[in-house]
Amino acid sequence: MSAISESLGKVGNPCVMVIFGASGDLAKRKLIPALYNLARERLLSTEFAIVGFSRSKMSHEEFREKISRDIKEYAMGSVDPDLWNWFVQRLYYSPGDVQDTNAYQQLQTLLLQVDKEHGTRGNYLYYLATSPELFSPIIQHIGAAGLAREENGCWRRVIIEKPFGRDLESARILNQEIRKVLNESQIYRIDHYLGKETVQNIMVFRFANGIFEPIWNRRYIDHVQITVAEDIGVGQRGDYYDNAGALRDMVPNHMFQLLTLTAMEPPISFEANAVRDEQVKILHAIQSITPEGVLRFTVRGQYGEGMIKGQRVPAYRSEPSVPPDSNTETFMAMKLYIDNWRWANVPFYLRTGKRLPCRVTEIAIQFKSAPFVLFRKTTVEHLKPNLLVLHIQPNEGISLNFSAKIPGPLVRMGTVDMEFKYDDYFGRTPSTGHERLLYDCMLGDATLFQRADMVEASWNVVSTIQDVWKALPHRKYPNYAAGTWGPQEADEMIARDGREWRRCGK
Repeated sequence: MSAISESLGKVGNPCVMVIFGASGDLAKRKLIPALYNLARERLLSTEFAIVGFSRSKMSHEEFREKISRDIKEYAMGSVDPDLWNWFVQRLYYSPGDVQDTNAYQQLQTLLLQVDKEHGTRGNYLYYLATSPELFSPIIQHIGAAGLAREENGCWRRVIIEKPFGRDLESARILNQEIRKVLNESQIYRIDHYLGKETVQNIMVFRFANGIFEPIWNRRYIDHVQITVAEDIGVGQRGDYYDNAGALRDMVPNHMFQLLTLTAMEPPISFEANAVRDEQVKILHAIQSITPEGVLRFTVRGQYGEGMIKGQRVPAYRSEPSVPPDSNTETFMAMKLYIDNWRWANVPFYLRTGKRLPCRVTEIAIQFKSAPFVLFRKTTVEHLKPNLLVLHIQPNEGISLNFSAKIPGPLVRMGTVDMEFKYDDYFGRTPSTGHERLLYDCMLGDATLFQRADMVEASWNVVSTIQDVWKALPHRKYPNYAAGTWGPQEADEMIARDGREWRRCGK
């Protein structure tokens, strides 16, 4: 976003990208394909290299062979043999345990060698594709080995995957620990949802079009719905997910990022901190939820067995690595208000869940209905409100729903959809969702990355919900069947306001 117009086509800065957890799923499914896509777009510097770091014993050549096998399966498009040959010659491997001091000394030696061979100028980008409990230890070891020190014009940056803590207290502790080693400017807390084109386009859509910003407020908008729905279950991630749940896994990061970009005031520039200053203002402006409010304005659910796309699927408690009496929520819905001038009394409804009818992420802006007075003596019975939907996945685009007269002698109305799809207008570009984020990090653009105060403000919003849910375990799980839109209580919550959830994908 901050660099969309001015740095389009600018090659990323020379650097070595060190991937901790290089033998894991994230590296082979997302990171390596994303880096290859950047190379194909000629956005990677020729002075670039990758060092994989994990416990598996491999030589450089064995690592290259493994990655070459993986890319055939996970590339988003065809792989050019010549380009891949250029890419694979820049792959190196350093085996070791992340808790072993000697492993970092070996890594330092390898980085000096790679620097010399590829002219990467001492710039290191560390990607922590590991379990969250290893974030702090890895950074402490990087610091102790002198690998985080910025001197003689070189930079050192660390990308941390979510979750950033488990609650407000652990997030604060994590931030304190990593800031003993790194400056805030070196820390890039990644949220891959912000790599989606539509998410990046929210600001352009709002602030570059004179017709939308004047009506983007309480005078014209009735309410906002943000939905992140998945039709899949937890798969092989039952161990992780059962310790997280829908609230912790999705709300303080993905969903609040979508919320802040939708609700923020115009920043004074597209500079990273100017954008993030406005986002954190929204987080601080979210109306505090009391313990009583948690019972009224939040809903949690856990899926039972059901049907998804004609296939019978098991209940959450029957998934691998999930305890048979698990009390972890796989669905959550909430209503919140933002206490500022623009959004006073406009409800924001958020929901996310697994094993819902379809996979969809969207932001739906419903406008207030026009006055009916003009149509009292016609066949029109009611006016349907206009609806603007920002489709984030799987089909990225924007649609606007409005009323039009049906041809004929009577005044009858039909609903019309104006729809923009990225693929139709700009063609499909192979993407894992990480390309933009990795590219921005190489350029030092932190706009799409969370700052420490944003992380803590997000956890602060949900802390009361966590406390109440922990104190009052749900007694009726499972309370929605797989393939449905969650528990009945979620429909009842929004129905009390005279509204209803969108049935996304319809």
